Amino acid sequence: MIKRNLKVFVDFDGTITINDLGEEIFRKFGKTEIVNKIIEDLLSDKISSRQCWDQLCKSVSKIDEQELNDFIDRFDVDPTFISFVDFCDEYKIELIVLSDGFDLYINRVFNKAGLTGLKYYSNKLFVDDSGKLSAVYPHYDANSPTSANCKKNHIINHSSDDDYTIYIGDGNSDKEAAQYCDFIFAKNGLLKFCSINKIGFYPFNNFDDVKNKILELLSKKNLKKRHQAELKRKSAYIAE
Repeated sequence: MIKRNLKVFVDFDGTITINDLGEEIFRKFGKTEIVNKIIEDLLSDKISSRQCWDQLCKSVSKIDEQELNDFIDRFDVDPTFISFVDFCDEYKIELIVLSDGFDLYINRVFNKAGLTGLKYYSNKLFVDDSGKLSAVYPHYDANSPTSANCKKNHIINHSSDDDYTIYIGDGNSDKEAAQYCDFIFAKNGLLKFCSINKIGFYPFNNFDDVKNKILELLSKKNLKKRHQAELKRKSAYIAE
C-alpha cells in the first residue's frame, strides 16, 4: 500500500451521530412550529447559520441545565465511527471533526463514547443562571453563511498541497466545505446538493462504507486529487 498524507474532516450532527442533536435540543425545549420555521428558513437560504442558531436560542424561554444534560445523554455516536477512529489511528490518518453545532453536547457525547482525545472545532453554547441559552461563534466568517463555524477555513488551515483531503458530511453546513476536499463522502442533504451541482462524491450509510472506500483509494497507484477542489484551495491560499 502506497504511503500518502490523508486528512479527514468529518461533520458531527447527523454524521457522527445518527440524529442531528442540535436540532433535537431545540425541538425538545423550544416550540416545535417556531423551530421548524427557523430551520426551514435556513435550508431555503433565507437566513444564515449564525442567524438560525441565534433565533433558535431565543425560541427557548427557559431551560434547566441538568434536564438538558440528561436529554443529551440519550444520544450516542454511530458505533461504526468508533472503529473508524481506530482505523485512522492505525493508518496514521489525521482526523478532525468540524461541527456547526455546539461544544456543550459534543463534549458529553464524545466522553460517553470514550472519544476524549479527538480534535474538533465547533460553536459554543452556554446556559446562564436564569436558564437562558446563548451562543458564541469563535470561528465565524461572514463570507461563509452556511456554517457559523467556518469549516472551509479549518480545512485550509489544516491541509497543504501534499495532502489528500477527505470530507464526510450530511447537511447544509457541509455544502461549502466539502467542495474544498478531494474526496467527498455524502448522504442526505449533502448528497442531494452534490448531485444537483454535479460534484463528485461517494454515497455512504455508515463509517464502515467510508473505511472500505479509503482502503480502496490507498491501494491505487495513481490517486488523483479533485481538480475543482485544488483550484478552490489554491484560490483560498492566495487570498490569505
